[in-house]
Amino acid sequence: MKNILTYRGIAPTIDSSAFIAANTVISGDVKIGKNSGIWYGCVLRGDVTKIVVGENTNIQDNCVLHGTRPHHAQNKTGAEGAPVLIGSNVTIGHGAIVHACIIEDYAFVGMGSIVMDLARIETYGMLAAGAVLTPKRVVKSGQIWAGNPAKYFRDMTEEEKNYIKISADNYAELAREYNQIQSK
Repeated sequence: MKNILTYRGIAPTIDSSAFIAANTVISGDVKIGKNSGIWYGCVLRGDVTKIVVGENTNIQDNCVLHGTRPHHAQNKTGAEGAPVLIGSNVTIGHGAIVHACIIEDYAFVGMGSIVMDLARIETYGMLAAGAVLTPKRVVKSGQIWAGNPAKYFRDMTEEEKNYIKISADNYAELAREYNQIQSK
C-alpha cells in the first residue's frame, strides 16, 4: 500500500506519469517529476524541508531521502533549511541514504551509499557503491568518488557518462511498464 501523506497541510506533488511503488512512503513537501520512479520500500519525508525529484530520475528500492530543518545550528541552514534537490536523469541505487544535499542532472549515486548534509554531486558526477560523501563535500562533474569517507577516485570515461543516461532511460521505461500493470 502506498502511503502518500499530507503533513502540516502540504501534500506531495507527483506527476501522473511517475511510478510510485507499493509500500513507498512519501510525506509533506515532496515534488516528483515526469517519468520518474520511486521504487519499493523508499521513504521520502518532506516534513522539515522540501524534497524535489526531477524528471526521468529513479530512486531505487529502500532509499531514504530527508532534509535538515531551517535554522539548524550546526549546518547553519538559514530559513529554508537544507532541502534534498535531485535533478533529472539521475540514478540513485538501492539502499542509498540521501540527506539534505544536491544531486544534479545526470548524476549517479551507487547502491548503499550515503550523501550527507550540504554535499553536492555535480552533473555527470558519480558516487561509488557503499561510499559516504561527508557534509559539504562536492563531487565535481565527470569525477568518481569512492570510500568512507568518499574521496576522489578518478575521472569518468565517456562510456561511464553515457551509461548514466542509459540507466535513467531504462528505469523510466520500467516505470512506464509498472504504471501500465498497475492501471489494469
